[in-house]
Amino acid sequence: MREPPEGGGWTRQRGKPSGSRWRDPLPNLEKQCEELRYGQRPRPSRHPPTASRMTAPDTGPHGEIGLARDPRVWALLLAGMLTIMSNSIIAPALPGIEAMFHDAPNAGLMTRLLVTIPSLMIAIAAPFAGMAADRFGRRRQLLAGTLLFALAGTAGFYLSSLEAILASRMLLGISVAAIMTSTSALIGDYFTGIARARLAGYQVAVMNFAAFFFVMAAGFMASSSAVLPFLIYAVSLPLLPLFIAVLKEPSRHGHETSQALPGDEGQPRWILTVAAVSILAGIGFVLYYLVPTQVPYYLVSIGHSDPSAAGWVMGGVMLVGSVCAMLFARVRPILGRGGTPAFGYAMMMAGLLIFWHFHALPLLVLAGGMIGGGMSFIMPNFVTICLNAAPAARRGAAMGAITTCLFFGQFVSPLTSQPLIAHFGYETTFLFGALALIPIVLGVWLGLQRAPRPPVAMQP
Repeated sequence: MREPPEGGGWTRQRGKPSGSRWRDPLPNLEKQCEELRYGQRPRPSRHPPTASRMTAPDTGPHGEIGLARDPRVWALLLAGMLTIMSNSIIAPALPGIEAMFHDAPNAGLMTRLLVTIPSLMIAIAAPFAGMAADRFGRRRQLLAGTLLFALAGTAGFYLSSLEAILASRMLLGISVAAIMTSTSALIGDYFTGIARARLAGYQVAVMNFAAFFFVMAAGFMASSSAVLPFLIYAVSLPLLPLFIAVLKEPSRHGHETSQALPGDEGQPRWILTVAAVSILAGIGFVLYYLVPTQVPYYLVSIGHSDPSAAGWVMGGVMLVGSVCAMLFARVRPILGRGGTPAFGYAMMMAGLLIFWHFHALPLLVLAGGMIGGGMSFIMPNFVTICLNAAPAARRGAAMGAITTCLFFGQFVSPLTSQPLIAHFGYETTFLFGALALIPIVLGVWLGLQRAPRPPVAMQP
């Protein structure tokens, strides 16, 4: 290989200064060949790779090459699956649990809180969990959270009082905060660019696919015993050996990295960006959680009293949500940073309007699917924005912020909807929710679409 002249790079014309933009064509040709062969990534260096480089495997021009073959991907997807199980699994069993503990004071409200009290604890614990993941390590926190998830989740099966079950659900929320913040931070540590965005979408898809089968199973299990669905949480125990084997703590933290990956420095005003999308996500979850907290009771009131009916509606939420999450990485380059969540909120609005106007079970399953699909376009988009905006050393804190808003929205959902339902009824409450989304659709589309493109953004 020719050596460049002393003091600068090659130039196309003799006499051109070394800083000229006219470079020798041979290095450019070699670079183009490398890009075609190695998926638009530079040829690996002959020198031993640093720990920071090893955390970002070659994922190809579309973020697909390497993802399916990376065992860390499967471990992170399965870890993310646990977070969606925290609330919705027992939704089909709520009427049966209320009947079982009908003598308890405020049994109706406490039963509904079984779904949402984990959300409150997640909202409280997530900022601390995010900072702990940044300070003490993501992997250790993920393992401890997974073990606590199994112990607290299954406690509802053998506890004999509604108050004790409610306390176990609080511990479940703490475990989910630890799992969710550490898992999302690890995605940001291991992957960059389109691979990161695709994995965020795939994570939502796996969460919804798993929740679809688990919620359907919970609906049938609740027909036999209202507390039987609590045993589903034991699925986390077999995952612990997998996490221990394949997930390693990233060796770079903050300024210790020897070579930063693209986007590790974060974006200007990243705190404002994270705060804005976190609040928007929280508002969306207030309306999204009308389905698991109120729709089972709404179905009973209109004649669909079998618990499996609620299971079908929740199954529609998860199944359509999975499909839309798989399509997220292809839809976002078309609709844009603001158009994608705006489309998601519009889908949720359509689902609420169907709940308002129709009573046939197939249409109600469709309505649940519209709401689940809309949220699957919203959440990967917001998570990707947060991971791209935050510096590498603060990704745990950023994910703690969005997690807090998400689960705070889940917690306040029944507290805001229950008075409206008591005064206006279910149908009118669904209509109010749909109307409230109109300004959000317009605001998200106009506000985020006009925002400057982040340095590490997903390109079509």
